[in-house]
Amino acid sequence: MAWRSILISQPARLAVKNRQLLLEQDMGLSATIPLEDIAVVVLETPQATITSALLAELAAHDVAVITCDETHHPNGVLLPYLPHSRAFKVMQQQLALTLPQKKRAWQGVIQQKIRNQAFCLDVFKPQAGRFLRDQAERVRSGDPDNREASSARYYFIELFGDEFTRDKPCWQNSALNYGYAIFRAAIARSLVCYGFLPAFGLQHHNQLNTFNLADDFIEPLRPVVDVWVRQQNTTSSELSSTDKAALIQLLYTDVNMPYGAMNVLSAIDHMAQCFGRFCSTGDLNELAWPKLA
Repeated sequence: MAWRSILISQPARLAVKNRQLLLEQDMGLSATIPLEDIAVVVLETPQATITSALLAELAAHDVAVITCDETHHPNGVLLPYLPHSRAFKVMQQQLALTLPQKKRAWQGVIQQKIRNQAFCLDVFKPQAGRFLRDQAERVRSGDPDNREASSARYYFIELFGDEFTRDKPCWQNSALNYGYAIFRAAIARSLVCYGFLPAFGLQHHNQLNTFNLADDFIEPLRPVVDVWVRQQNTTSSELSSTDKAALIQLLYTDVNMPYGAMNVLSAIDHMAQCFGRFCSTGDLNELAWPKLA
């Protein structure tokens, strides 16, 4: 299983040599990395060049390649093209899910998201998560009461203070957005690798969004990023390269799944596998979402 994530933050030339990624920089510096070890490549610098042969090999090895804009925030992702051997069957099963099935699955997603947010709060304010655990138990099929939103309002104020809002320009929001974007790309990679159409979500259904299903899957994982951001003591207004590297490394943070503890990248794969069994059988017990405690 792929286990490496690579951040390209300095001028470099990327090519393929002997079925390995060849990284060349100024002063004659170079390195090679086996393609089968790589899960994600983040092209942060605008001064990186990459060959079409390498892009093809990265796609063949199920690697997600993330591009960044002029502010160095992720703005695009290159994903493998239908690598699953039974993609058409998987897509048919996904599209055949009924509305009640989607609503029940979404109920589980939001319940686990709120429980993970409760755990996150308890790390910094013991017992502050009690309200959220109560909210999680009250989530109904499809979350018609929108307890996700009411929980989020309470959660972010308790986590970052009364003045905090998610649209406020600040280091914390930049870090949250960067970490979420990395997780989202990793999720999209796994969904495509398992034959799903990421545009068709359980709850998210924006017609302009190619990754609605990835936006569903990311919900229980967001608190992994939130915990790290809250732990940082910084007065900076911009993310550093060190911050971004640390956020990418969160893909290797351990979470709990029904099969035991595993890192986020492995948990995403298991989530996709379990979703496939759910699409095939309609059994909600097949679904599995990551727990932080």
